Amino acid sequence: MEMMKDNLEILELGWDVPQDAKKPISGGRLNGKTDISPMWRIKRLTEMFGPCGIGWWYVIKDQRLLEGADKEVKAFVDIDLYYRWGEQVSQPIPGVGGNTFVEKGGRYTSDECFKMALTDAISVAAKAIGVGGSVYYGGEQTKYSNDSGPSQSLRDSSPRRGASQAPAPEPTQAKPFTCDCCGRPLAPYKDREGRNVSLRAHAERSMQKFGKVLCLDCMPRG
Repeated sequence: MEMMKDNLEILELGWDVPQDAKKPISGGRLNGKTDISPMWRIKRLTEMFGPCGIGWWYVIKDQRLLEGADKEVKAFVDIDLYYRWGEQVSQPIPGVGGNTFVEKGGRYTSDECFKMALTDAISVAAKAIGVGGSVYYGGEQTKYSNDSGPSQSLRDSSPRRGASQAPAPEPTQAKPFTCDCCGRPLAPYKDREGRNVSLRAHAERSMQKFGKVLCLDCMPRG
């Protein structure tokens, strides 16, 4: 059970999206769906891992234009996203993003299509590690949702053979581990014997000792 808790640490850090980072889409094919601020996503990745280029980064693998119906042309960008977790560097996390270069009928050509497709690719890759997960898991409609309605909740999925039949926790229960004093996310560290201390274990110990969750910088000395 402890192993399962550790596996969720990174996902929980990026899970919740504040209300001011969510924007309803009005008009067009995506009308009524939810958009997540790209800069919030960048900020959250930086809070979790460090500055872009040091704590997390991406490599552009491919850029291409594909023709569609009615003279429409789409731009696509493929990336590999990487992040640093303690002394480890992740395996590449793929992300594919798209945007419109030439609108239907050839009436408009975008000079920012690859930039917006790159932003989309980062969001797809970041979603794989849980960034913005509360929006997708909570049933809000996004551009990636099925048009027939909210995707089936994970709570309704059939359990794997041998898995517990207990219902999964509500999405709102997956909270990032942040310091109650300074508000910064907790960072992984090693104890005196060189063992990794999980964020959950750190938070629980802090609650037992101080009555609140404190990061290492805010813990009383002595």
